[in-house]
Amino acid sequence: MAETQREDSGAEQRESSGYKLEKPIVQSIMECVEARDTEALDAIIDTLHPADVADILEQISGPERREFLDLYDGDILGEVLSELDEGLREEVINALQPDDLTAAVRELESDDVVDLLEDLEEPQQERILEALPASDRAAVEQALTYPEFSAGRLMQPEVVRAPEHWRVGDAIDYMRSDTAYLPEQFYHVVLVDPMMRPTGYVTLGKLLASPRETPLMEIVEDSFRTVPVDEAEGEVAYAFNQYHLISMPVVDNGGQLVGMITIDDAMVVLDEEAEEDILRLAGVGENRISDRVWDTTKRRFPWLAVNLVTAILASIVISQFEAVIAQVVALAVLMPIVASMGGNAGTQSLTVAVRAIATKDLTGANVWRVVRREVLVGLVNGLFFALAMGIVGLIWFGSMQLGYVLAIAMVVNMVVAGLAGILIPVALEKIGVDPALASGAFVTTVTDVVGFFAFLGLAAIMLL
Repeated sequence: MAETQREDSGAEQRESSGYKLEKPIVQSIMECVEARDTEALDAIIDTLHPADVADILEQISGPERREFLDLYDGDILGEVLSELDEGLREEVINALQPDDLTAAVRELESDDVVDLLEDLEEPQQERILEALPASDRAAVEQALTYPEFSAGRLMQPEVVRAPEHWRVGDAIDYMRSDTAYLPEQFYHVVLVDPMMRPTGYVTLGKLLASPRETPLMEIVEDSFRTVPVDEAEGEVAYAFNQYHLISMPVVDNGGQLVGMITIDDAMVVLDEEAEEDILRLAGVGENRISDRVWDTTKRRFPWLAVNLVTAILASIVISQFEAVIAQVVALAVLMPIVASMGGNAGTQSLTVAVRAIATKDLTGANVWRVVRREVLVGLVNGLFFALAMGIVGLIWFGSMQLGYVLAIAMVVNMVVAGLAGILIPVALEKIGVDPALASGAFVTTVTDVVGFFAFLGLAAIMLL
């Protein structure tokens, strides 16, 4: 009875906040660990999805994690390892007993095993490969020969295929037979010619809804596409999103079928690409909640150093107008406003541009239209804020000329910010540099330098 109440409580806590793992659940688990209550711990964990278990392992500290793994009496499911943050997989694998690791890995699809192995050191890779059956090990080792971040690494070699001359009844009988090996999840039956080259695919829904005598070629999907085994996984994910695919056959250099990529793996790549762009725009690179202080410091230090250089450049511009600032002290008060507004406007344009480049919406065909739009947006916003800041300058410091200087500098910097926010990431993409990684520092430099130069230069002309 107590166990049932505990399970119901865990379910209610998860439902109360949608899909967020509630703090009371984590606290209950850690109380079980501290009390060395194996039975209670197993009862709570059994109510959770593998992704939730992975989240718990990521949220607790290293010593707590080791105590948890030592105490937990249930199976550490393979799904938990595949859901676990890459930075913690090696630690958890090392904490598992050989039998537990073998049981965990054997239940995974080959593509999940490949994903598991990619970021591990060679000793850990060998531990996992030794736990696999010979056929699965061969498939995983073959996948690891393909380039990193390619379709070959992303695919699962298990594919349900059928000769293109078969009828619906032939395919159904085959899938129900004892000789057929069916993946745990699949959505299409791929049709192949005598050379094992895919010629189309049929959804399971159409297969089950069609009469047995219907030729498979008559119910193939118009969405059929194949992807080369060495295609970049980012391009694969884009194709899934662009053409609304649920699976896509993978072919080798000879056009023969070697595997299948399903939508769940493609969506993981899309999520990772979006997350990577966001982190790079912030200059933090790959950053995980479980990272150590020194690792996080090393990733962030280079971009802070770049920002320091850009700040020095802006300071050099300011130093050229020391005499002007000394005579009109109000300039020192108002300078940050111009630079800040330009920086924010540039970041807005930059974010739109980087995302549009990533989704292939910003191309050579429309780039100048987008540039024109961002410049006009910067001009319109600049005029509105220039009016506001001109009034502020007049009321605050009682100087009409200071208001004019502030207003004109605001317009100039907002227009330049919109222009830089689009052109800089486009130019970096053209020369093969990741726009998400390098654009921020350049845009900040441009808006700071132009903002200070325009404001102080106009002040030198109009106020002295």
